[in-house]
Amino acid sequence: MTHDEVLAEFRDAGALLEGHFILSSGRRSPIFLQKMFIFQDPVRTERLCKALAAKIEAQFGTVDYVVSPAVGGIVPGYETARHLKAKAVFVERENGEFRLRRGFAIPKGARTVMVEDIVTTGLSSRECLASVADQPGTMLGAACLVDRSAGRVDLGVPLVSLVQMDIPDYAPDALPPELAAIPAIKPGSRGLGA
Repeated sequence: MTHDEVLAEFRDAGALLEGHFILSSGRRSPIFLQKMFIFQDPVRTERLCKALAAKIEAQFGTVDYVVSPAVGGIVPGYETARHLKAKAVFVERENGEFRLRRGFAIPKGARTVMVEDIVTTGLSSRECLASVADQPGTMLGAACLVDRSAGRVDLGVPLVSLVQMDIPDYAPDALPPELAAIPAIKPGSRGLGA
């Protein structure tokens, strides 16, 4: 998929929102990508995750396991794993920290990729990666549908994305006046299950 085709999927789903948003990192942005509007449509989700799986295979080769952070990463992680013919597992917050639960494990030698929905600062991705660092599988890298950092984020592993975007985000105490004039809303899921 091209950059424009991916963005068209978000626009057509009503998932490209404008306003004043509190991101899961706590930073603020005039643009929010409401990926759940994508994920409510299985056909649209399949198109995007199939394209992401192709990019993952091109970058990393065969993948045995996909690990994703709950909540937002579960759907793209599962759907991408399906196209990779890989197992899909996810980490959940327990006492505020990501952990593999439900008996999930990444076995020795398993070629693994972390799949996320949208990366901005990379905090959730780094937390997910850290939570499985003690697993005996081999972490090849990470992948996401949209990299909001335009390639600037450092996860400590290679990152593959369908789209890189340079969407501005600001510290809460450094908002431009036009953004400060709009009431902020928090559409993300970071506080869930904490």
